[in-house]
Amino acid sequence: MIHRSLLRYGGARYLWWGVALCASSVVLYATQGGLKPPKGDTWQGYVLGTTGALLVVWLTLLGVRKRRYASTMGSVQGWASAHVYLGLAVVVVATLHCAFRFHWNVHTLAYVLMCAVVASGIFGILAYVYFPRQLSENRAGGARSELFAALLELNKQGLEIAGRCDPNVNAAVKSAIERTAIGGGAFAQLFSLDRSFYIRADGESGGKSNLIANTDQQPVIDFVADRVPRAEKRTEAANLQALLLVLCERQKTLRRIRRDIQMQGMLNIWLYVHVPLTLALLAALIVHIITSFMYW
Repeated sequence: MIHRSLLRYGGARYLWWGVALCASSVVLYATQGGLKPPKGDTWQGYVLGTTGALLVVWLTLLGVRKRRYASTMGSVQGWASAHVYLGLAVVVVATLHCAFRFHWNVHTLAYVLMCAVVASGIFGILAYVYFPRQLSENRAGGARSELFAALLELNKQGLEIAGRCDPNVNAAVKSAIERTAIGGGAFAQLFSLDRSFYIRADGESGGKSNLIANTDQQPVIDFVADRVPRAEKRTEAANLQALLLVLCERQKTLRRIRRDIQMQGMLNIWLYVHVPLTLALLAALIVHIITSFMYW
């Protein structure tokens, strides 16, 4: 799978690059001492800072490389693997550069933004490790289109059977199918919100039509199930039981569709955080560098 080949690319060569970078940074940091304590404005601090800044800029270029398919500057997987391991190493380099000194200023802001970018990147990697397998299992190895095809077939069966039932049952089931909500905005997708409704008109509501929340399709299923023991004819009971089976299967299919949408959203949403944070980091890094040289 792509996430495994990414992390193990070239025998995990960039993992060892990252380890070597961290080790050499620690050694360089340890050479500071004497009368002047470790700081970002020693020659070692400047070397670490320059290394960190160049790494941030270079890692940002991954977004450009991913869209230049004709480029001969290495493979996309190679760049992505380096992005992961060297992105983690840059935290160590930056921490040693500032010598663990943090204040309420633009320098610490740049550091915090860098940590936020790395954290969002870690979430992205974890998402690509976890969700592809879950997506495949949820789809039973098929595609999302197959889930929707199954839903359409169940809708057709449900309407056909409901048409042979009591008019109130028919109206409730028909409205439940028509008013089933799938997806929605980003918030609704990520949290798998269900704003489905159905219209109920029976003796319990005094003959009036009521719009009832139909979360997870359970209310309309309960409505039909409640009618089964009250059926006056064997044929009516058989139709209600058949309808109940279709509605329950439809409920399972809808759960799988919503889960599919939710996981796909989790795979994509982190980029809407990662990319803006990266741009903010670059801006803060420029200010950090300019102000550092102004007071050099």
